[in-house]
Amino acid sequence: MKPRARIPNPYEAERRAALEEVRAIYRELESRPIQRNCTRLTECCQFKLTGRTPQLTKGETLLAAKAVRGAGRKALPEPPLAGACPLLKQDGKCTIYQDRPFGCRTHFCAAAGGPYDRPQVLDLIRRLEALDTRLGGSGPRALPVALAEELRAMH
Repeated sequence: MKPRARIPNPYEAERRAALEEVRAIYRELESRPIQRNCTRLTECCQFKLTGRTPQLTKGETLLAAKAVRGAGRKALPEPPLAGACPLLKQDGKCTIYQDRPFGCRTHFCAAAGGPYDRPQVLDLIRRLEALDTRLGGSGPRALPVALAEELRAMH
């Protein structure tokens, strides 16, 4: 008996393409000659202290959720400190550093060189927004809320 041919799932193909598009945007950002030196102090990961929470588009949320699942988690853990990013581990490292969201890459940390000037990255922001629209997203959403909802939807 021959094995059945797998029927392509258009939703999965769209999702894979979205993940690759987000990764391509992140690679483009990394290739730009904008001086940054993230020393992973994690001060920017203390949302309550900074008063800033990264906002994720649908594509970024999909990639972050995939990375969280790849780290062996099905839900967001409680942050090690109240008001900290839920992706911050007890040792102070990011659970998904390689797939961290755009806002975490272009953050406002003075030690790393301060925030990116918006005109330097506006084209990449527009690409993330366009992908959000294609995926049926509702615009950027706060990291903890967006990621928790996506992880629940993945079950």
